[in-house]
Amino acid sequence: MQSINRFLYGPTAEEKVKAWQGKIRTEQRTLDREMRQLDMATNKVKATVKQLATKGDVKSARILAREVVRSNKQKDRLSVSKARLGSINTQLSQQLAMFKITGSLQKSTEIMKQANALVKLPQVSQTMRDMSMEMTKAGILEEMMEDTLEMDEDEELEEEADGEVDKILFDLTNGKLGEAGAVSDELPANPTLEDEETEKTMEQYRQQLNGILTS
Repeated sequence: MQSINRFLYGPTAEEKVKAWQGKIRTEQRTLDREMRQLDMATNKVKATVKQLATKGDVKSARILAREVVRSNKQKDRLSVSKARLGSINTQLSQQLAMFKITGSLQKSTEIMKQANALVKLPQVSQTMRDMSMEMTKAGILEEMMEDTLEMDEDEELEEEADGEVDKILFDLTNGKLGEAGAVSDELPANPTLEDEETEKTMEQYRQQLNGILTS
């Protein structure tokens, strides 16, 4: 009988909620994997920044330090997004508990708020759009989510990049570079040290990190 009902009427409300929770857990694992990859790539870039600073190639060190700043911001976004997914998962568990009492799913402004924020993240955007359509049909969301404009990362970075780059340089070089945004002048770049191998390594790490940041 249950199979016949599923064929005629589709999944039950409980089955729908559990399917959404399964998708959420999958997306959380994906974000975890991306954060681990980001950490590995960033650690390599940090090591290169230290090497460049030691050689006196301040210009190249600053270029890669800027990539570290971008990486840190991206990791923060991924971490917050994972927490938002967790919040939706908790809300869905509450929906299941209420369903057993009332026999219907309830509208949730909290799920709507978190879903609207998550749709801005490329990694989970399509999944959240699909789930939102399903939740709207199920009566949890009041309306379809509207398209939202993504924040311009480069513009955001420019506003506070110099201070953060200086801090990264200061931390990675034990205070030799970056302090007060002017100490970098104490170690002038030496063109003879910017050999082809260093340039290739720097470009490789930049491409690897950019690949993760834009994926």
